[in-house]
Amino acid sequence: MKEFINEDFLLQGETARRIYHEHSEGFPIIDYHCHLSPEAIATDRRFEDLGELWLEGDHYKWRAMRTNGINERYITGKETSFREKYDRWAETVPMTMRNPLYAWTHLELKRVFGIGRLLNPSTAPEIWEECTALLQQPEYSARGLIKKFNVEVICTTDDPVDSLEHHRAIRDGGFDVKVLPAWRPDRAMSPEDPVKFTEYIGKLEEVSGTEIRGFASLIEALRVRHGYFADAGCVVSDHGIEQFYADDYTEKEVGAILQKVLAGTRLMPEET
Repeated sequence: MKEFINEDFLLQGETARRIYHEHSEGFPIIDYHCHLSPEAIATDRRFEDLGELWLEGDHYKWRAMRTNGINERYITGKETSFREKYDRWAETVPMTMRNPLYAWTHLELKRVFGIGRLLNPSTAPEIWEECTALLQQPEYSARGLIKKFNVEVICTTDDPVDSLEHHRAIRDGGFDVKVLPAWRPDRAMSPEDPVKFTEYIGKLEEVSGTEIRGFASLIEALRVRHGYFADAGCVVSDHGIEQFYADDYTEKEVGAILQKVLAGTRLMPEET
């Protein structure tokens, strides 16, 4: 029986196969957006088992499990083991067919661990044992996995208040893959919850050394941090925009809105 993931996965037709295998396949990966942890790369983290690797922080998998009716204790609960969470993920995977998660899961099993079987409750135990055994080998550390895939550049997702200490540690440690920060200022543009926003502004004030009392000083604080990111090698900006909007506001009006939220007032939808 032909495996779901094979060397021609998603390649429809001879032209696609020729272009990929003869040209693109050997190119290095330059990743402008990822969910990798710079701390895990800096410390060359070793993962204990497949559940920890897959489910510790993957909110896409979490969302699919919630949609499948899995109890939250088996998704983010501290009282349950990664093996228990993994078993619930194995129950969920067959329900994700035609969702990218289905392909991603099996691509990872095949390309990382050499396993071509489909993940489901019946195959879950043996897949767990095989993958967890491989994860004990040095080449399956965080850096080992990155090097396995011919990665040249990684841009992580970083908030303006982040220290970027792990990026410095990676650079100073001589890792031969560039790991650069990407500027992700979503929280500085999300005043919907005045309590969370003012807490964030406090952190931004602290790290930028700028007292934020209005729109101009907010922009100055962000400018300071933008320069800090640039000094750390940042050359890209990354934004999670839920909707596109276009409203005409003067700088004075924006300043008045900012003053409202800094005073703890919940804004109207059109003001956010």
